Amino acid sequence: MSLNAIARKLVEPGKGILAADESEPTIAKRFAAIGIGNTPELRRDYREMLFRSREAMTKYISGAILTEETLKQDGADGTAFIALLADSDVIPGIKVDRGTFPMPGTDGEKITEGLDGLRQRLAEYAALGAGFAKWRAVITIAEQAPTRNAMRANAHALARYAMLCQEAGIVPVVEPEVVGDGEPGDHSIERCQEVTEETLETVFKELRLAGVDFTGMLLKPNMVLAGHKAERQADVEEVARRTVETLRATVPASVPGIAFLSGGQTDEEATAHLSAMNRLPGLPWNVTFSYGRALQNAALRLWAGRAENIVGAQAAFAHRARMNSLASLGEWQGDLDRAA
Repeated sequence: MSLNAIARKLVEPGKGILAADESEPTIAKRFAAIGIGNTPELRRDYREMLFRSREAMTKYISGAILTEETLKQDGADGTAFIALLADSDVIPGIKVDRGTFPMPGTDGEKITEGLDGLRQRLAEYAALGAGFAKWRAVITIAEQAPTRNAMRANAHALARYAMLCQEAGIVPVVEPEVVGDGEPGDHSIERCQEVTEETLETVFKELRLAGVDFTGMLLKPNMVLAGHKAERQADVEEVARRTVETLRATVPASVPGIAFLSGGQTDEEATAHLSAMNRLPGLPWNVTFSYGRALQNAALRLWAGRAENIVGAQAAFAHRARMNSLASLGEWQGDLDRAA
């Protein structure tokens, strides 16, 4: 498949991306919250539970972002996870960045690392069957942040990553996240919109300079939200309107799709905001989800590391996936969740 064909399949109407690429510290924290240890076997069992959820994976999920461990892992019966995904017509993806680190010369801003050796790793991942990749940059809002230096450095890294992906025949998912639930977290929605617009302008300038083919990539941005400690929290319609305004001002129409992250939101908020955006007229891109926690929360709590809970956990995962599928079509209503 061409890069454009893969990108379009990932954002086909009614489907979205499952982000199952939690870092070791993140998955350890989530497992601790349900009272289980963070072992390779439990990580395998948990992700196998998700991937074997036939209703969710075949009807509502187009792609799954994996860690390197999961990309190379087999299920309990010896079936490769790559094969499980292929059986559901789900495109495997791979998180390729090595995480965020303090950026020298800034007051707590972050830079994402992982470019060293990336060309060789991408060749290996492509040979294993990965069709797309993801790289996350973090932009912080604080009194003295973000700085232009941190914004440009992260945008430049995203552009280098994207070019290396396309060279390897892999679709780059470009994720510049303006973090809304960090500290101090008291910024207004207007400030978030301003920073998100500047971030996306900077990212697309660097992508353009690098020669990235916009038709063979996807954008995974944050929604425009007030900080979690802000005095005024916007309603669903304002979040949708401001987010779409920002995207229209910065994202070329040649980009096939936008798959949002769910950071800083409850499960239902992430669904409601996505649906409200898709009810706005004239969007030039397919707009969908690339959710991790907001798809998995209920399923993880129900599963709790116990085989006898798998069926119930899979039903919860399928419900959340269906709700977000409807949202990607602008058809979600709150009573559908409350009736579940």
